[in-house]
Amino acid sequence: MIKLTLLHPLQSIPVRSWIFEDEQVVRIGRSTENHVVLFSAVVSRRHIELRRSGITWELINLGTNGTYLDGKPIAKVPVVDGLIVHLARSGPKIQINVDPNQPSVELGVPSVKPRDVKAIHAPSLGAPLSTIPLRDQKEVGTSREEDELTAAEKTPNYLEEDY
Repeated sequence: MIKLTLLHPLQSIPVRSWIFEDEQVVRIGRSTENHVVLFSAVVSRRHIELRRSGITWELINLGTNGTYLDGKPIAKVPVVDGLIVHLARSGPKIQINVDPNQPSVELGVPSVKPRDVKAIHAPSLGAPLSTIPLRDQKEVGTSREEDELTAAEKTPNYLEEDY
């Protein structure tokens, strides 16, 4: 299992999450053909690809504006639980959580979750990095539904037009 969480650009709190149980490859970018679609001017149509090999994952940068880990550009890195990357130098922040004890698809775990593609608008603001505990949420809605508002959207420092 791999969980991707879009972090708020100023407060580093979760804005939206996606969980993939049995995917071998997860693509993130502006194109609607990706598993995770982010509408940001600095995000490429195919920005990053996450590939599973057994129970380990690796992140591959495909984006023109680069992918950054701790402020340094990366081409390909192994994914560790809690990894936070920036798509482009000042683009959206994605936290990646993996379950190393989750059996892989090669071991015959049946797939019961359909591919779920959601689009959101991501701002291109930079912010200090921090890791915070995330609640487990499997269902995600569109970013403008009232019943899906996050704590970040309810704080006075949040600008609604950023999303």
